[in-house]
Amino acid sequence: MENVEKKLREEAKLLLAEKKVDVLVGYEAGTLPMTATPCFITAPEEADRLVWNAFCVQNLAKFVQDLISLHRQSQQRVKPEARTRKVVGVVARGCTTRSLVIQLQERQFNRDDIFVVGVPCGGYVDKCKVAARVAGQEIREASLVGDQLSVKTAGEAKTLPLGEILADNCLTCRFNNPVISDLMIGSPAPAMAPESEYAGVEAHEKLSLAERWSYFEKEMAKCIRCNACRQVCPSCYCPVCFAEQSQPQWVGISEDETDTQVFQIMRLYHMVGRCVDCGSCVAVCPMGVDLRTFLKKLDKDVFELFGNRAGSSLEDLPPLSQFKEDDREDFIYDPQKAK
Repeated sequence: MENVEKKLREEAKLLLAEKKVDVLVGYEAGTLPMTATPCFITAPEEADRLVWNAFCVQNLAKFVQDLISLHRQSQQRVKPEARTRKVVGVVARGCTTRSLVIQLQERQFNRDDIFVVGVPCGGYVDKCKVAARVAGQEIREASLVGDQLSVKTAGEAKTLPLGEILADNCLTCRFNNPVISDLMIGSPAPAMAPESEYAGVEAHEKLSLAERWSYFEKEMAKCIRCNACRQVCPSCYCPVCFAEQSQPQWVGISEDETDTQVFQIMRLYHMVGRCVDCGSCVAVCPMGVDLRTFLKKLDKDVFELFGNRAGSSLEDLPPLSQFKEDDREDFIYDPQKAK
C-alpha cells in the first residue's frame, strides 16, 4: 500500500492546489496503535497527513453528506448572488463508493458536488480478532509489513498474517474496488471470496424461528443504546432520528428490552437495499452486538427477490425507491413460496 499512499498524497496536493476540491476527506494516522482516523485536508501542505493502509476502517461517505448538508444550510443565510458551491473530495474504497451511490440516488447531493479518489482495498484489520490473538493484552506497538501485522504487548511480540485478522465483511467482499471514481489510484485489488458472502446467513436461516428469535434477543440484550451504529452509518442522515421523535414518539429511548429491540428492528429495516456491508457499525459497537448477521439476511433477501445489490451502480435503484409493474409479489402473500 506504500505506493498507493505516496500517490494519494501527490494527487491530493494537486487537487487542492488546482482548486478542484475545497476539502478532501481521508484518513490520517491515529494516536493509538492500529488506528487511522478521518481527517479533513483543506491545503496542499496538509496532504502529507494522509495514509492508506489496513487500519483505515470507517466509511468516509458519512462525512461527505454531512459537509455538503452543512454548507447548504450555511448558504441559506447568504444573498443568492454571493452563494458558493462546495466540492468535497473523498478517498473511497469499494464500500465507500457504494454508499456515495446510494446518497446520490437519494438526492443528498449532485454528482458534481463530489470528487471521488478511488483506492483499491485489501480489507481492514478487525481489532477484536487481534485482541483475541494476544489474549486481551494491551497492544503498545503495531506495524504493517507486507501481508503481516507485527504487534507488541507488555509481555510479547507477535506477527499475525493479515488474512487471519481481517474483518468478516472484508473476507467475502465482492466490491473491494471502487464502483465510481473521478481518479483511480493504484492497480485493482485482487478478488476476495464473494462466493462465501452469505455463508453465515445461510447457517442462521437453518435455525428454527424460535432459535432465530432467541439469538436476536441475546444479541440485542447487549445493546446499551449508545447510538454509535447509527452515528457512523453513511445511510443514517435524517436530521431527527425516528428514535428521538417526540410527536409522535415512535419508540422509547431507554435501555428497556422492548425499546431496544424495536429500535434495532426499525433501524435494520431502514437499511433494506441501503446497507453496503462496510462493517462500520460492527467496528464501533462497544458491546460487540452482531448486527451483521441481520443486515446480511436482509441484503440476501433483496438480492434474491429483486436482483439488487445496494449501491452497485447509479442505474440500479434501491428496490424500495422504485416501482416496476412486473415486480414479483408472491413473497407478499406466501414468503415460503418465494424462496
